Formats: sequence, C-alpha cells, structure tokens
Amino acid sequence: MSIPISPSPMRDPRRTAAIIASLIVVALAVAVGIIWMTGRAASASVTLRDPVKREIAMEIMTSAENSALDWYNRYDYLEDIGDDRGYTGGLVGFTSGTHDMLMLVERYTDASPENPLAPFLPALRAVDGSASHEGLGESFEDAWASAAEDPAFRQAQRDEVDRLYFEPAVVQALADGLGVLGQFIYFDAMVMHGDSGFAEIRARARDAAHDPAEGGGEVAYLEAFLDARVVAMKQEEAHEDTSRVDTAQREFLAAGNLALDPPLRWAVYGDAYEIDGDPTPRW
Repeated sequence: MSIPISPSPMRDPRRTAAIIASLIVVALAVAVGIIWMTGRAASASVTLRDPVKREIAMEIMTSAENSALDWYNRYDYLEDIGDDRGYTGGLVGFTSGTHDMLMLVERYTDASPENPLAPFLPALRAVDGSASHEGLGESFEDAWASAAEDPAFRQAQRDEVDRLYFEPAVVQALADGLGVLGQFIYFDAMVMHGDSGFAEIRARARDAAHDPAEGGGEVAYLEAFLDARVVAMKQEEAHEDTSRVDTAQREFLAAGNLALDPPLRWAVYGDAYEIDGDPTPRW
C-alpha cells in the first residue's frame, strides 16, 4: 500500500528574498573589509624607501636646499653660504667644514682614482672642521663642476646620501614607529644637523612626548620633534629661518598627512611649491 506524500508547504517568496538580500549584504561587508584591511596593510608597509615617496622627499628637501624641486640637476651645486661650514655642495649640501664633503671625495676617488677632485684631498683634509677655503678656491670650484658631469661622482653623491643620512634616518624612524612623514622629518633633520645634532633633537622630543613605539601618539610626538628642531635651528644664524619646518613639515602634519601623499603644497623662504600627483622616480 502506498503512503501518500504530503505536498511541501509553499515557500514565502518575501522570506526567501530577505535571506538572499542578507547574504548579499554579508558578502559585500566581507569584501569591503578585506579590501580595507589590504589597503591598510599596503599603506603601513610603504616606507620612504618606496621610489615615489623618496622622489617626493628629495623634491621637498631640495626646495629648502636649492629653492627648486629638480634635485637631479644639483650635483654641480657649490657655494659658501656663510654658515661657517666652508663650501656647501651637491645634492644635500655636503660641506667642507663638517667632514661629509671629504668623505664624499674620498669615496669618489676610491671608485675613480683619476678624477678632477682627487688632487684636492690634502686641502680638504686640512680645512676639515673649519670654514677655510685654503688650498681650494676657484680651481676647486671648477673641478667640482667638471666632476658633476661624471656618472661616478653622481653615484658617489647618491651613495653618501644613503649611507650618512637617508638609511640611518629611515631605520631610526621605523624603530620609533613612525610613518612616511615622520621618516622624512627625521631625514631632513639628519641632513641639516648631522647624526649628533639629530640625536640631541630626538632626545629633547622624547623628553616631551612618547614616540609611537612607546605607545605615544604619532602626531603629538612629531609636533614635539619639530618643536625641538626649531630650537636647534635658531641657535645658528644661517638656519634661523625655520620655514622648511613651519610652512612645510608642520603643514603636512597639521593636515594629518602622515603618509606624505600628494597633493602637497608648502612654502620655504616665502616661495610656494606643490606636488600635485605621484612624481616620476629619478633616484
């Protein structure tokens, strides 16, 4: 005897539609969350070593060092700016009075012994630590201009920027829990004040605020660092104009642009600059 099968109850189409809609919402939320987390991870992994970020950093720094953005045309720069450091030259202002110009020419000579600057090594050693031009002068200036056409000298400048300033600044900034803007702020301070001056500025900043690695807020710490930087700059007549901090780095910080993303607008020494989009890397 067959047993009749009861017909299935009719499904409520409204309930089915609601379930489908809920599933779609959940799926979209998961997808958005994945995209957001991926974006955050990618952003957090970007450092000043990224070619585009590095280009931005060099352009901002060159606006302060050479009143221009084209850092890649500044290998031949050389003059005495009256800051008691002798000659200032090259991409980040190597100076004959503070040892880094001597190190640059020594390394250039190691790579290319028969270069135009090699004959001036004895004079550079003699004036190291002073503002003197003795043994240098116009013939040295001509030799620098000639060397600036040599790819080996250009590479030597880039290598010394990396070794003396860029890498130490980025490594310390990452250890302190800082993002791209903080890494640039450290780099700029390292170039102007050297490693010992930078260490003093950082120590004063850490007395005033905890860095992110210590659980402090990034903005508050960078504000303290820039405050300490301004104090250090005003101790030297040649650096008493603090616009490279006040109307540039502070502007980026006030805007919350910790990633140093374009568009960027700033001013140094009263001159306005802007980077509207990602520049072409030239390092």
